[in-house]
Amino acid sequence: MSTAFESIRIGRWDLPQRFVMAPLTRNRAGEGQAPTELNAEYYGQRASAGLIITEGTQPSAVGQGYLDTPGMHSDEQVAGWRLVADAVHQGGGHVVVQLMHAGRVAHPDNKGGLESVAPSAIAAPGEIVTPKGQQAYAVPRALETDEIPALVAEFVHAARQAVAAGLDGVEVHAANGYLPHQFLAPSSNQRTDAYGGSPENRARLTVEITKAVAEAIGADRVGIRISPAHNIQGVLEEDEADTAATYESLVEGIAPLGLAYLSILGDPESDIVRDLRKRFGGPVILNTGFGKVTELADVEDILERDLGDAVAVGREFLANPDLVRRWREGATLNEPNPQTFYGGGAEGYTDYPALP
Repeated sequence: MSTAFESIRIGRWDLPQRFVMAPLTRNRAGEGQAPTELNAEYYGQRASAGLIITEGTQPSAVGQGYLDTPGMHSDEQVAGWRLVADAVHQGGGHVVVQLMHAGRVAHPDNKGGLESVAPSAIAAPGEIVTPKGQQAYAVPRALETDEIPALVAEFVHAARQAVAAGLDGVEVHAANGYLPHQFLAPSSNQRTDAYGGSPENRARLTVEITKAVAEAIGADRVGIRISPAHNIQGVLEEDEADTAATYESLVEGIAPLGLAYLSILGDPESDIVRDLRKRFGGPVILNTGFGKVTELADVEDILERDLGDAVAVGREFLANPDLVRRWREGATLNEPNPQTFYGGGAEGYTDYPALP
């Protein structure tokens, strides 16, 4: 039998295979940034993934970056997420919500005029889609030192909301250029307080968030995603030694917690990914990144060479709700339609056919 289809225990979950569904932003949240029956149908269709990591979900209204992304801070959002949890559990799967504070990767027009916050008052490069079309990212306000505990509390509140909604846990999103990642990188973090300057200081916020969330809902319900040297959205980690020191500090700060997993987006063969896996000491989910679609052969290669414990798969799950069966049986896959990735309704979302 393929190593991809071996069972594995991650956190408190016994999973039927060693690949999981990666987080995929779809911009289809309903009124009040609450999930809808349509979102529940989408996730429920993919329950055979065993473990689903949801699209990035803001822990506060300020944390929203893109249009029509879901939140996890209001009662209406909890009710919507309960629909998702019920649908996935009915299909025999597990689902954790990815808590994503966009930080400076945002615009006030996308969140009712609210300001954006970041480690330093440096705008992200480029533009973002808003109701008025493409606009440049706004210059964020640098968080004051005494505001950090309230920011951590937002993540804790969202994690408790997730458990209240019946979800199986949360993933702290500290990757891909969003707020915790903005604190990790010297290009976006020019602070001189306890949260900037040295690698240890830049890692401090992510460690504090992860510890607080683990204490609030149980470490075996909590994962974290990182993307060292991803160099995306102006969050640059170009000094190899500094990057290694930063992520060593981060992983050594969270390793004693007994988290469910560490998810790393990057080259599985790189020295930093190999090193961080050893330092973490628990289950590591690998994601090879955005540049190439992760196929079954890639999953098997990573697992057979013991580069990771499981693999996060994105686009193949997007177009194939029954991807596990198709891969197991060697069936032809549906091709995803990029025109329907973001926004819209059921088309390109819940209408990809499953095998008869």
